[in-house]
Amino acid sequence: MKVLISGLMNVETTIPVKEFPIDYSGIEYPFFGINSNVSGVGYNLAKAFLTLGDVPDMISYLGNDLEGDTIIKQLENDNISSDGVMRTLKNTPVSTVLFDRNGKRQIFCDLKDIQEQSVDINDTVIQKKLNECDMVCACNINFSRTLMQRAFEMKKTIATDVHALSNVYDIYNKDFIMKSNILFMSDEKLPAAPEKVIEILKEQHDNEVIVIGMGSKGAMLFDREFDSIYRFGAARCENIVNTVGAGDALFSSFVHYYSKGMNCIDALKRAETFAAIKIQHNGASVGFGTERDVETALKYADISVTKL
Repeated sequence: MKVLISGLMNVETTIPVKEFPIDYSGIEYPFFGINSNVSGVGYNLAKAFLTLGDVPDMISYLGNDLEGDTIIKQLENDNISSDGVMRTLKNTPVSTVLFDRNGKRQIFCDLKDIQEQSVDINDTVIQKKLNECDMVCACNINFSRTLMQRAFEMKKTIATDVHALSNVYDIYNKDFIMKSNILFMSDEKLPAAPEKVIEILKEQHDNEVIVIGMGSKGAMLFDREFDSIYRFGAARCENIVNTVGAGDALFSSFVHYYSKGMNCIDALKRAETFAAIKIQHNGASVGFGTERDVETALKYADISVTKL
């Protein structure tokens, strides 16, 4: 599958802490504990798709600085095209993630001026990418809006993750919710129980699939084909290191398996397993498993599925 991803790329630094809240200390020395990697939702998705055997293509924005050079070099190393990456920002976005031994994390994400950008859908490079892709993953960042609208008009399959949705009538995410075939979100800030949120969304919109990631509590799935809602238990994971990027892993792997023709239930079981493999590593863009890794781990994942 050739998937066109429109989303954020940044340089991410992860820092281990003893616990939350953090007690004040003038200085700490976590030897070999602080790591920096290329990350951001867009890159996380691209790396996950690549590991699973798909062909990712990127649309994003960077600055002409050291961080931007680092990201371009990483794309070259991954053999991911950078001809859709515009270096028009004042500075490249960066993020810092604090995480404890229980998997809790706090993210500080500096987007710089990326929210002021907009994809020129009349650009010949962008048009070519849209024509050639099998799937569009439009991350819920401002510059994805024009691309998503054109993809919608072209009847392309669109997948999006609106992350921590706190209002089902949220104005910022309205376009992403309305135009996506596959809609993901987290239960972290939902205004009501996950099943209630799904009931509201499925009546108001035409999404084929809605998935709510619930962390250690598993996930919830709506499959419009059967007009059914399912609750999934979490995949067994005995060595959680850092949960940052777990939602991106769940989203990208579900899209991968579902787009191959797998039914929603089997696709989400594998997506949960893929995410469980990923959170045993430190960093949002590292630790992804292959299809073979997922099939092996699935045998021991012990994922329960209940129809509501």
